[in-house]
Amino acid sequence: MREWADLDVQDGADGTIVALSGPLVIASIDRLDRKLRALDQPVAAIDLSNTQDIDTVGAWTVWRFARDHDARITGASEQASKLLEVVRGAQSDAAVAPPRGPTWIRVLGDIGITVTNLGHGVGRIVAFLGAAVVSFGAVLLHPRRFRIRALVRQMELVGVNSLFIIGLMSFLVGVVIAQQGAVQLAQFGAETLTINLVGRITLRELGVLMTSIMVAGRSGSAFAAQLGTMKLTEEIDAMRTIGVSPMEALVLPRILAAVLMMPLLGFYASVVAIIGGATISHLTLGIPFMTFLARIQEVVPIYDLYVGLIKAPVFGLIVALTGCYQGMQVEGNAEEVGLRTTQAVVQAIFMVIVLDAFFAVFFTELGW
Repeated sequence: MREWADLDVQDGADGTIVALSGPLVIASIDRLDRKLRALDQPVAAIDLSNTQDIDTVGAWTVWRFARDHDARITGASEQASKLLEVVRGAQSDAAVAPPRGPTWIRVLGDIGITVTNLGHGVGRIVAFLGAAVVSFGAVLLHPRRFRIRALVRQMELVGVNSLFIIGLMSFLVGVVIAQQGAVQLAQFGAETLTINLVGRITLRELGVLMTSIMVAGRSGSAFAAQLGTMKLTEEIDAMRTIGVSPMEALVLPRILAAVLMMPLLGFYASVVAIIGGATISHLTLGIPFMTFLARIQEVVPIYDLYVGLIKAPVFGLIVALTGCYQGMQVEGNAEEVGLRTTQAVVQAIFMVIVLDAFFAVFFTELGW
């Protein structure tokens, strides 16, 4: 049966004495703590003569009561005296939380920290890209070191396994563009221009852009999670120990797979989106399916296709690079894997959209 610490209030020559008894340890001090807090009369001394074991929690409870009542402690054993001295030395007058400055100062401070971290992050990811380029150069000089099976496997995961979801998404996007575009163009009696709208916007912009976002959410997150887990379980350290470069064995195949598959996926998404637009146009606008496809060849300039194919490998590089970089930064615990995976997806999508805006301005200036 558990023995509880207790107290006895006595009258002494100098005033009220609180005599404690029993073990002053965390497992048996709960009732004593409540009784001590309930005492509201002046106390001159605390007697520890009848106490048994004592730990830090018990010493802190006794010292706190003595401090609040300005009482002296008597009858303490050698162990209790040492613990009381340690607890007394740990006392601090500092506030539990630092004082909060004005709002504008805190906002500017947060902005400064964010900008600084962004600058450091850009520097680190550029260094990571440099390491990947060096590894690629080393593989070119020593082709036998290149893991072709790993590349084929990653191409399957990035490209082949994502055909269904990308095709479904692209088909629905094409349907939405055609349907909503036709509604707006009908106000001007120009429903036939829906073909121009669907063809140009899918081949030039949305086909590659939506594919990049899907690949970032699907493959970019997988890269970060896989490499992060390997980093956490020290598999990457083990590879370095046996003389295998993680950049060549893990990072390079993933980057090359994304760069090689993105143009194909982007073109595939654009074609499926056009088919989706042709389907809804046939059903709602009365434009024959084959007429829609034939008209696409006439109204969409070939350089729209080139623009999409030029952007695709750049977007693939960004997605794979961000995913691999965040995965290689994992350290500490499993929670870090989730945080880095989230950062990989968010940063990849953000950078893809920023680069897409840059390409839009760039190619417009070129007259494309």
